[in-house]
Amino acid sequence: MEFKVPHAMKVEHDELHADLTKAIQSGGKTGAAAKEVAEALHAHFESEEKYALPPLGLLPALADGRITPEMAQVFKMTDMLKAELPRMLDEHQAIIAALKKMIEAAKQEKKMEHIAFAEKLMLHAQNEEEVSYPTAILIGEYLKLKLGKKT
Repeated sequence: MEFKVPHAMKVEHDELHADLTKAIQSGGKTGAAAKEVAEALHAHFESEEKYALPPLGLLPALADGRITPEMAQVFKMTDMLKAELPRMLDEHQAIIAALKKMIEAAKQEKKMEHIAFAEKLMLHAQNEEEVSYPTAILIGEYLKLKLGKKT
């Protein structure tokens, strides 16, 4: 069974990457700070798209009561997320710190659109911490109960 990141989340990640590229291309201190954000963000986004967000693609089926034995394949992802969650939250802190530097640089250079982007990305990280990651983990735990798998 294939698990896909929900389309809206994939589009949001793509938009964040595009906005970050614009910030880097703006040059100056803002561009340099945006490069630091990109370095902190790259591996993190890869982890998210590999195992943190694909379980969320099961939500419509689960909400509709459709559970199949093949869904047990998601346990690898949700168990990995559960194990890697402290590291992912640490990465968020590094990303937030880099974004704060970028905001300061953008304020100095009066690049307001990049301040808005940085604030949007910080809110995105908060949403992941409060909603996306816990939901993905709960999907795994819920399916373990429904499919009778021992944890």
